[in-house]
Amino acid sequence: MSTYDPFAAIADPHRRHLLEELRRAPRTVNDLAKGLPISRPAVSQHLKALLDCNLVQVTAEGTKRIYSVNRPGFDRLNLWLDQFWS
Repeated sequence: MSTYDPFAAIADPHRRHLLEELRRAPRTVNDLAKGLPISRPAVSQHLKALLDCNLVQVTAEGTKRIYSVNRPGFDRLNLWLDQFWS
């Protein structure tokens, strides 16, 4: 269950960058950290915020944790935004 506001999560530009990268393909923290001017632990903290509001999901493949966009998690955002267009 989501415990954090997804709009607050995507307000951060680093998190939006992570979502853009994950939209293209699932990736590990190390892969994601290569494209940002912040440390790998900081990337992990940003991913935790996105996980907490259900915008990304993580799966284990051996010792790797693979992050990907959680499309159902975006339903809450889409429902709220869609009310302005109908």
